[in-house]
Amino acid sequence: MGNDLVREARRRTALSQREPAEKAGTTQTAIACIETGRSTPSFDAVLRLVRLSGLDLDVMLVERDDSDWIQARDLLTLSAEDRVALGVRTANTMLAVQRQPAAHGAA
Repeated sequence: MGNDLVREARRRTALSQREPAEKAGTTQTAIACIETGRSTPSFDAVLRLVRLSGLDLDVMLVERDDSDWIQARDLLTLSAEDRVALGVRTANTMLAVQRQPAAHGAA
């Protein structure tokens, strides 16, 4: 996960791998190893590299929400055909909602 954060921070700020490497006092190769997952940086190192890219990392603890897992578990009780049919119905409903004109200022 840290490798993805470092890579995304660098890409969002349009930096080469060499630029944050120089700021961090390391090499472009070290940054490449982090970004490709060949090296696993500590949380502090990830935070430092993100900040050297000009961004910050906002981490917070939140209540765990298992609703996605519960929905997935419930869907697995359906046959494959029923899951496909449900997906088609859901997609059609979403398309119908998208086609509806926006109710701006409606009371």
